[in-house]
Amino acid sequence: MVAGARDEPARVPRRALPGGAVTFVFTDIEGSTRLVKALRDRYAQVLAGHRRLVRAAIAAHDGHEVDTQGDTFFAAFASARQAVLCALAVQRSLAGADWPGGAQVRVRIGVHTGQATPAGGGYTGLAVHRAARICAAAAGGQVLVSQPTRDLIEDEEEGPGLGFALIDGGEHRLKDLDRPVRLFQLAAAGLEPTPPRAGQLAAGGSAAGGVHGFPAVLTSFIGRAGPGREVAGLLERGRLVRVTGPGGSGKTRLAAEVARRVAGRFADGAWLVELAPVADPGQVAAVVAAALGVRDQPGVPIAGTLARVLARQQLLLVLDNCEHVLGAAAELCAGLLAACDDLRVLATSREPLAVDGEARYRLAPLALPDLEDLAHAATAEAVALFADRARAADAGFVLDGQTGPAVAALVARLDGMPLAIELAAARVEVLGVAGLLDRLEDRFALLAGGNRAPPPRHRSLAATVDWSYQLLAEGERTCMKGSRSPFGRATCRTWPATAC
Repeated sequence: MVAGARDEPARVPRRALPGGAVTFVFTDIEGSTRLVKALRDRYAQVLAGHRRLVRAAIAAHDGHEVDTQGDTFFAAFASARQAVLCALAVQRSLAGADWPGGAQVRVRIGVHTGQATPAGGGYTGLAVHRAARICAAAAGGQVLVSQPTRDLIEDEEEGPGLGFALIDGGEHRLKDLDRPVRLFQLAAAGLEPTPPRAGQLAAGGSAAGGVHGFPAVLTSFIGRAGPGREVAGLLERGRLVRVTGPGGSGKTRLAAEVARRVAGRFADGAWLVELAPVADPGQVAAVVAAALGVRDQPGVPIAGTLARVLARQQLLLVLDNCEHVLGAAAELCAGLLAACDDLRVLATSREPLAVDGEARYRLAPLALPDLEDLAHAATAEAVALFADRARAADAGFVLDGQTGPAVAALVARLDGMPLAIELAAARVEVLGVAGLLDRLEDRFALLAGGNRAPPPRHRSLAATVDWSYQLLAEGERTCMKGSRSPFGRATCRTWPATAC
């Protein structure tokens, strides 16, 4: 047990805070929410013991405790060297403590030096903000040091008795900071090495923020402004959002557009992981790790390494097409969200992940025109999408009084499904709108070919239906084969009521 954990000493009387070039140290406990859930009432002992050890290290290195909130400490030092030695002492004392319930208390620490003037018993300004962001970028058990701090102690680093080294970790994009920041990792006896950080910037490389792994956008985004805002709003309020809908409804495109819109909220950006090609559910974690550039650690399960790396990230993870590896995707999401406080997950799947806290958004077909009011048909989302894609396929296509009624009837027959509409528009140069409408009874033959760039399941209507069919259980396949609508052709609206 941590000695004195129940009797937290009072703070020593505050001395005058240093000014000029001040080195700031921020610390906080990684995964504190998880510890509270695991330890319950015993967490108070952990928090008190943690505070006692951190305060002892600050006092021993001539530091000043500026503020403490929960498990977060903010300290100031006149000496950059003493600030780093304090951070090292904190990590060593916490690692050597015996915590209640065998808990692991891992603290992340950020150190930065900047010009500051004390006021009102504290500090304000960019240097403080930068130090806090550096702390947020660290992993539990890790100390990250900014280049200004590194430069101040550069001459001492190789000197006798210093007892530590600062390893260049490259540039990193930190939340709310305009430019990448070069960070150094504290290395010393008693500090375990941490796995590589996802999204690290190589010297002269591109920023970690933004979007990663998403295909280039070659077409306009039409008719999903409302769903885009709603899904983005769900990501603000929750940590796991699933977009669902039938094949061809535009789940993948919507998720990509939302990710591009909200990526700026995440210091480490938005990352796409495409799960459609994954045949073995046991490989889901490895595929996610590979997409994020997380290397396997010998003797450690890849899911554990992934959780440890993402625990110090502020990142949006987009998992596309989870339905055929549902159990593995759900298990990974649950584990990562429990371990990584600043992680958000946006998933697309035709079935629920059934993970606690999952917010579900069902993507409806595009709005159809009112066939009784064709004068306003061009404003309908489905018509607008067809017109845009048709003009790309045939520069001479015009949506007017002659083609408008046929387009309205065509998109209505296609139930407003974006993939079917795009496949039809790709053939307008050869068949014209009237020809497309005439041949729609054999839609599987008609809506094929065209663009070879999309994934195979999106190149034809038949491929999309086959992808969905392969996801069915054997009994569901038998039921579907035997279903027929008593009113003629079965549609996506009548099939559930007429099958089985």
